[in-house]
Amino acid sequence: MASLPAITVRLPGPLRSCCDGASELSLSAASVRAALETLESRHPRLHKSICDETGAVRRHVNVFVNSSHVRDHQGLDTPLARGDVITIMPAVSGG
Repeated sequence: MASLPAITVRLPGPLRSCCDGASELSLSAASVRAALETLESRHPRLHKSICDETGAVRRHVNVFVNSSHVRDHQGLDTPLARGDVITIMPAVSGG
């Protein structure tokens, strides 16, 4: 059985309080969905900030794998490879 790829999840300042101030988390996951499920079990507050009660990414949150938005690939089923970086970016508004 192959091991799951080791990836990094990068978090912006506003979400760091949900995971003891960490700016990055390391985990192993084969897809973006699997990475979010791991976050749900390890950091439930963080997961609730990213996903709604159905498990879908909240409308105001953007998820990138390396430099590509997951919506431009396979959404939450986007596969991950060793060394990939998931970046979580909540939308910013203001005037």
